[in-house]
Amino acid sequence: MDPEAVKFLAKGLTIAIGGFAPALAIGWTATKAMESIGRNPESADKLFVPMLLGMAFAEAIAIYALVITFIL
Repeated sequence: MDPEAVKFLAKGLTIAIGGFAPALAIGWTATKAMESIGRNPESADKLFVPMLLGMAFAEAIAIYALVITFIL
């Protein structure tokens, strides 16, 4: 393979893996929060902020992958 093809392959894999893993983490976080709220509706106020923080940190990983893809 020529260097240009390797570069495109690296970019594609970086954004694919860097987007897939945070998407799973965000979905898992939301699922568990909704299950917890379903079992104990009074806990919704206590779960909301930690849930959003966890989702934001997972989304930051996807943004880092996007930045690395642009740098490559």
